[in-house]
Amino acid sequence: MVDSKTMISQVQEFQLILHDIHAEGMVLGESFQVATLIEKLPPIWKDFKNYLKHKRKEMKLENLIVRLRIEEDNRQSEKKAGNYHQEAKANVVEQDVLPLYPGNCRQEPSVPLRDE
Repeated sequence: MVDSKTMISQVQEFQLILHDIHAEGMVLGESFQVATLIEKLPPIWKDFKNYLKHKRKEMKLENLIVRLRIEEDNRQSEKKAGNYHQEAKANVVEQDVLPLYPGNCRQEPSVPLRDE
């Protein structure tokens, strides 16, 4: 799935593909369909995707589609209201760093430092 199309239009395309598969006589379990749709959510939906993946209760495809519509409506209303923002997330690693010296970035100085 992509960010450039609405989620609902992409879900409708997914349903058409499922219909074609069913018309060919193949059967896909509903839990497989739900898992596939969740896994194919675009990167911007990462938090919502993780939320859905960690739900313990099994979800039907219809319920997932309703949740996706609600989430998309919420995102659109936040965007229109100007409240929509993406937070930058980063992991910070702190460690003892030796002073930098010309010639080699991480080497200790050849002249010992005096304790004052």
